Amino acid sequence: MKKIAASDLDPQVFALFDDYVHGRIKRREFLDRLPRFAAAGLSAAAIFDFLSPRYAEAVQVSPDDPRLRTETLTYKSEKGGGEIRGLLARPKKKGKKLAGVVVVHENRGLNPHIEDVARRVALAGFIALAPDALSPLGGYPGNDDDGRELQRKRDRGEMLEDFIAAFHALKKHPECNGKVGVVGFCFGGWIANMMAVRLPELRAAVPFYGGQPEPSDVPSIKAPLLLHFGGLDERVNAGWPAYEAALKEAKKKYTAHMYENANHGFHNDTTPRYDKAAAELAWRRTVDFFRKHLA
Repeated sequence: MKKIAASDLDPQVFALFDDYVHGRIKRREFLDRLPRFAAAGLSAAAIFDFLSPRYAEAVQVSPDDPRLRTETLTYKSEKGGGEIRGLLARPKKKGKKLAGVVVVHENRGLNPHIEDVARRVALAGFIALAPDALSPLGGYPGNDDDGRELQRKRDRGEMLEDFIAAFHALKKHPECNGKVGVVGFCFGGWIANMMAVRLPELRAAVPFYGGQPEPSDVPSIKAPLLLHFGGLDERVNAGWPAYEAALKEAKKKYTAHMYENANHGFHNDTTPRYDKAAAELAWRRTVDFFRKHLA
């Protein structure tokens, strides 16, 4: 079997995959439609395997990294799912209290990639909390397909309440200095935008390719925004002009970056949608943004 490279695939494959992972088409339809976009000699099953995440191969910060202290934090989400669990990560060396960052997962629960992102945040000098919105259903089930199915069973508004509760839990943590921001990816990008709407005390919000709030909600935003978009992400980008117009009209502080030729999910280094140059640049900008606004 030929080894697959991203260049072997029509760009429409990635758009089709986006439809699948966001529940707009079922797995069977995804597999049935794949062959028409594939190069000769590639089966639908092989393409699906190629597109699937490789968590073990892409870990940047090991769970047992000696530079960090990590644990499971449980907190109450009274308006959401009740008892929520999350990964708490911070530098091992104790000293002054640290600024906090809530790390919000995609549409499949707290998988190994987002746990890795939380550890990256901690290595940058923050105390990070990455909640699992699947906690009321038993937590991330160990694979993304089942995780997506579980997350569809939860109400989106209640999950937003879970992450708002995470903000408050982190803000009052004894090792946090009370200055808290949020970074989120895909579904988590929408959560980051909505936390900016809902939390006037939020210090900074960084949505990666996230859905936008209603223009009527924008005047409530107090936090500065750093927004990252993939240039090929037509679905999410379609809502950006109206959001930007509302931000300008309300005179909000924001910076937006469009990464040319990058797909939705370009920051996720466990799949072929990963764009190394765009991801590394976006992450540097994110860390610098938090260091500025959470200082």
